[in-house]
Amino acid sequence: MTALYHLMPQPSRLITAEQLLQAYRVGFFPMAETDHIVLWHSPDPRAIIPLDHVHIARSVRVLIKKGVFTVRRNGDFEKVIHACADRPHTWISRDLIRLYCTLHEWGFAHSVEAWQDGQLVGGLYGVAIGGAFFGESMFSRVSNASKVCFAHLVEHLRNRGFILLDSQYANPFTISLGAIEIPRRQYLVKLTEALALECTF
Repeated sequence: MTALYHLMPQPSRLITAEQLLQAYRVGFFPMAETDHIVLWHSPDPRAIIPLDHVHIARSVRVLIKKGVFTVRRNGDFEKVIHACADRPHTWISRDLIRLYCTLHEWGFAHSVEAWQDGQLVGGLYGVAIGGAFFGESMFSRVSNASKVCFAHLVEHLRNRGFILLDSQYANPFTISLGAIEIPRRQYLVKLTEALALECTF
């Protein structure tokens, strides 16, 4: 059973981009409970995707080899986060979108995008600090588009020397990508090691 540490409701309009960055640095991430209230999560166990044990399906590798999608980094971050939030039940509120867009302007939040015929058909976004990348959300409008973005992200993180890919919670989808759960205590040790690195996304 997953335990949560210091689950603190907070009005989202009062959160600053600086506070959001600091939360990631100490092992917390936000999820909107309502349009205006955010809960800070730090689960135990914590899900990560080891960069040396990622699962990329053969069908996804075929799409990459054929070049079915044009993959870009930070081509349209705002469009990606809005697409990720466009679902019946979302934890990405308007205030959180505003905060992540600020982090993007500061060079901390990033998107990987799949384009096809000039249209955005899939993508993901997350936050990069030091050698840690905190994955936040993904979306697909065409089958496997987000998985192609994920494969590109993993290769990019490896090339840039990142050592931690945080997926927050384990679910059937993230497990299919290679997610494992580790104790929160162990996660915080890995996080400290990653934050000490000077990696550039």
